[in-house]
Amino acid sequence: MANERLRNALQQAGLDIAAVAVETGVEPKTVERWITKARTPYPRHRHKVAALVQETENYLWPDALAPEKKAEVAESEVLKVYPHRSSIPSELWKRLLSATCERLDILVLAGLFLAEEPDFTRVVRKKTRDGLKVRLLFGRPEAPEAGKRSAEERLAEGTVASRISNALALIEPLGGIDGVELRYHDTTLYNSVFRFDNEMIVNMHAYGLPGAYAPAMHLRQLPAGDLFETYMTSFEHVWQNASMER
Repeated sequence: MANERLRNALQQAGLDIAAVAVETGVEPKTVERWITKARTPYPRHRHKVAALVQETENYLWPDALAPEKKAEVAESEVLKVYPHRSSIPSELWKRLLSATCERLDILVLAGLFLAEEPDFTRVVRKKTRDGLKVRLLFGRPEAPEAGKRSAEERLAEGTVASRISNALALIEPLGGIDGVELRYHDTTLYNSVFRFDNEMIVNMHAYGLPGAYAPAMHLRQLPAGDLFETYMTSFEHVWQNASMER
């Protein structure tokens, strides 16, 4: 069986077998076997190839690491756990936003706290001119999930829908900017995801509590890690099923 993930990643990066052989210091036939026979490279070669195609080792070679090693790496991906999202210092949000230069991915229901941050739209407008790619996923105010979430968080009826509408009033103008894609989702949101290049804030939702009072994790992507990739996979599932129209 061929390693189609590796084949596709190399094609997307514009790399052929000869180029990868030169970069990794192996014979072209060895690289070919990595692709066509799904042979697993040595760790040093996995790390090099993953860096070349800007993917994680775990994505390219899911079975390369033993479960106990994956668990160990996942622990290393967690930089800090906060008891509540509101406990995250504002300086961290500002640092992440100012430092990101390639990919900004956000998955929320309302995300009003971020939409109301004056620096957010200003920085996004500036950085997209420098090549930043932005994907924004917000809940639809009219979706049943918005009403359901208000009840689950013990809020007044229509509260979450109102928060989404208020956030979108600030966010939707960004949808007309080159480099920004805005979509609307109807999903049951178990986690809010804020991805800034290779760092991420995950806000784990807890039944009966608003997101600001639920726990959050600060993650950093590692080449052999699985945790960061898990949340990005979740993001991609929502993205594929979301709509560009409200």
